[in-house]
Order: sequence, then C-alpha cells, then structure tokens
Amino acid sequence: MKKPSRFIKSAVATAKSVEMELPWARGARRDAAIARRKGQAPVLKRA
Repeated sequence: MKKPSRFIKSAVATAKSVEMELPWARGARRDAAIARRKGQAPVLKRA
C-alpha cells in the first residue's frame, strides 16, 4: 500500500485543527449586536 503524501497529512492536520464557523452562527451574533444597538432584547429564532 502506498504511503500518504505530505499534502494529505497536512490537509488532515489542518482540518482537525481549524474551528469551522457554521452558516447559522453569524446570524445569531449579528441579531444580538443589532439588538444591543437598538437597546432591545435579542429575538431568538427557533427551528
């Protein structure tokens, strides 16, 4: 069996170490920031 290349090892190591932001994470932070600016309580959306 062929040994994994350095590129594959590097890609796997990076994938394990990087903390990924999910698409819906931005929305909650943004809504909270807008609510703080307006002086209102943030509106929490539920699925």
